Amino acid sequence: MTPPVDESIGRDEFDTPAEVDAVYRTQRRIAIGYFAVFLGGILMIPVATLVTDWWSGAQLSGWATGFVIVGAGLYLFFFALGVGAATLANGVERRMLGTPGDDESPEPDA
Repeated sequence: MTPPVDESIGRDEFDTPAEVDAVYRTQRRIAIGYFAVFLGGILMIPVATLVTDWWSGAQLSGWATGFVIVGAGLYLFFFALGVGAATLANGVERRMLGTPGDDESPEPDA
């Protein structure tokens, strides 16, 4: 036995398939861009180890500089990257698709 269908579902839908597809393509570009930044940040760790002497030679509170940066700085990098990606993605979706209340307020004539 199937549950009854709620007739009110879908009445607030106002986005066309073309709009949703455009948002999908934009969100995909954002995700690829942020993945590139993530990958660059991760790859900078071995590059810094090979290129710079201070990365493993200097000490911060008795710990190697590279260890401190990887142990704490990488998590800050991940947090900032996640907040930035989520904020941008939500803003793009809100601007491109809007909300049901956006259609009710007409834009002023220029």
